[in-house]
Amino acid sequence: WHTAYCQNNLSESKQKNLEKLKERIARRNKRAKGKVAKSKNYSRGVDSMFRLTARNQINLSKIADNKSNILISLNGIIISLTLAMLVSKFKEEPAIIIPTVIFILFSLCTVVLAILSTRPNISSGKFTREDILQKKVNLLFFGNFYNMKLDEYEWAVEEMINDDPYLYSSLTKDQYSLGKVLAKKYRLLRWAYNVFMMGLVITVITFLIVYI
Repeated sequence: WHTAYCQNNLSESKQKNLEKLKERIARRNKRAKGKVAKSKNYSRGVDSMFRLTARNQINLSKIADNKSNILISLNGIIISLTLAMLVSKFKEEPAIIIPTVIFILFSLCTVVLAILSTRPNISSGKFTREDILQKKVNLLFFGNFYNMKLDEYEWAVEEMINDDPYLYSSLTKDQYSLGKVLAKKYRLLRWAYNVFMMGLVITVITFLIVYI
């Protein structure tokens, strides 16, 4: 290449080849940057999705708990007032015994269903190294680790953080578990409201039958 012939006859070809290589490298770098940016945007979107879903489910859980507390408090007051005011009149007006008993029984059933809707379920709180290595444990739920030692839990969390598929799988399982809990809460809460409503209707009808 350092001879006069090569420099005179091949320098132009060399320059063209260098320009082609530079263009190829530039296109490759541009594609790589685009993939990185796309990956970052995708990751940010997934994180936002999980965060929004978790917030919505927590808010729905709070609403269900508040409704359950309302039913428990309301029926507790109703049962107390009924026992205090009507039971003492059974001898004077025996006709009110059946409606009163019906109302109290339906109120008790409503309270039981409302309590069941707020009662938590907790698992054993333990896992093994094999469970972590096989990605079977959701470390985002306290019920899966509360009986473990701190060093074991720290090791497990580090394993999860360093493994993106495992991390996103845990987030997915956590959302699914929250959804199952919410479904149970609202199903029991719906039964509680239905029982309370039927109790009111049947009690009123019974009172009307007795006095009419």
